[in-house]
Amino acid sequence: MRGGSPGPRPAVRFERRLLDELSIGDERSFRHVALYADLKGLLRASAYRFRLLPRSSPPRADRALLLNLTFWHPASGGDVLGDDRIEADVVAHVAWHHLAARALAGRAGAPLLVDALLLGESIASAFDLYLVGRLLGHAPRSTFLATQVPAMAAAAAAAGLPAPGFARLLDAAAADPERAFADLRELLYDAARALVAAADAEKALRALARFDRHRFSSLLHHYELSNWVLYARAYGSAGERDARASEVDAALRAAAVPLDWLTANWIAPNRKRTRVAR
Repeated sequence: MRGGSPGPRPAVRFERRLLDELSIGDERSFRHVALYADLKGLLRASAYRFRLLPRSSPPRADRALLLNLTFWHPASGGDVLGDDRIEADVVAHVAWHHLAARALAGRAGAPLLVDALLLGESIASAFDLYLVGRLLGHAPRSTFLATQVPAMAAAAAAAGLPAPGFARLLDAAAADPERAFADLRELLYDAARALVAAADAEKALRALARFDRHRFSSLLHHYELSNWVLYARAYGSAGERDARASEVDAALRAAAVPLDWLTANWIAPNRKRTRVAR
C-alpha cells in the first residue's frame, strides 16, 4: 500500500461557547424589543452553551443547519453553530426552545412527548412573525427583515397569495404583533399535530385543507413542518397524553396576550431560578 498505513484521524469534536463568547449579528435592530432582552438575559444567566463546529474555511453553515434540524435535543447540548457568530433572531429562537424544554420535560433523560416538541417549535417559530411585526417601520436596515420577509413572501406567493395580500398580512402583523404571534402559534401547533396523526398522504392533505381559511395559511409552508413531523415521529415519545403541553396550549389560547402569559410563567420563574442557583 503506497505511502504506508494512514495515521489516526484527528478527533472531530464540538467547541463549547457561552453566549457572551459569541458575536451577535443584527442586535441593534432588536434594541426596542424588550422580550428579546429578556430571552437573551435568560440564556446568559442559564450559562447556556452552544456547540461550534470544528474550524473550517469557509465555515460550514450548511452542516450546522443539518445537525440542528436532524439531531437537536434538549438533553444533548446546545444548538450547533458554524462559527462564533449568531444572529439575534436565532438567540430568541434558541431561548424559546430552552424554556420549552424546561417547562415541558418529563423525568430526567426521558424524551419529550410529541406534543411538547411541537408546542416548543410552534412558540419559537411564531415568535419570528412577532419580531417581523415589531421591526417593520423601526429597523428598516435589519438583516433579519432582509432575509425573513422575502422568504415569507415566496412562501405566500407559492400558496397563491398575491403581493397586495402579503403586504396586508405584514401590515396586520406590524399593527398587532402579539395577536400575530398568537394566531400563528395556534396554526402551527394544530397543523403539525394533525400531520403527525395522519397515516398517509391523503389524510395529511385533508388535514391541511382544514386550515386553508386561516389568515396565516399562506405562511404555513414557510416553516419546516415536514422536518417537525419526522423529528417528532423519530424522537418524540408517543402513545401517552401530554398533560403539560395540553395545559400550556389551553392557557395560551385563553390568555388575552399569550406572550404575556409566557413571560409571567416561563421567563420570570426561570430568571428567579438562575439567580438563586448563582
